[in-house]
Amino acid sequence: MRRLLVALFALVCLESIAQAEIASYYGQAFAGRRTASGERFNPSAMTAAHRTMAFGTRVRVTNSSNGRSVVVRINDRGPHVKGRAIDLSSGAARAIGMGGTAHVRIEVVRH
Repeated sequence: MRRLLVALFALVCLESIAQAEIASYYGQAFAGRRTASGERFNPSAMTAAHRTMAFGTRVRVTNSSNGRSVVVRINDRGPHVKGRAIDLSSGAARAIGMGGTAHVRIEVVRH
């Protein structure tokens, strides 16, 4: 029983550790198209694409160069470029002062 509790605690702690990654964004060219979750893409919404996180997961994305952060909801799959971990909507990218790509910290806030 004790081992199970220790393992569960370790899993919870590991899940909350922030990851340092490279982010990019996508915007107007995809406006109105269906995302992988089935909803229409809104470039102004605080949403993002991630390869493996469950749809609806909320993550805090922090721009490492200026410390600005935003909480986004995962609603799509991507990015489809090697070496990148998350694609933000253009609204979310603008909120953290991102242009092109940026080094960011990604932290799960809520599943």
